[in-house]
Amino acid sequence: MRMQAIIEARLNDAFAPDRLEVVNESAKHGGHAGDDGSGESHWHVAMASNAFAGKSRLARHRLVHAALGDVMPRIHALSLDLAAPS
Repeated sequence: MRMQAIIEARLNDAFAPDRLEVVNESAKHGGHAGDDGSGESHWHVAMASNAFAGKSRLARHRLVHAALGDVMPRIHALSLDLAAPS
């Protein structure tokens, strides 16, 4: 299974988001440290979920990292834009 599908499935299962966008940004980072040649090392996630209501930015990030669990070591860079629905 491709990394994007894994990320999307885990985040959908964990947070039932109102909005989820997973963008592979690996091509922007080709050749620099952390580029493992897989084309699946750098990611951006934008997500809105009720699970983030009342949580700090740090707490939201920790929840996402926990949901991704064992795939985190395969991700070199993960930028997160997380919010509660407005």
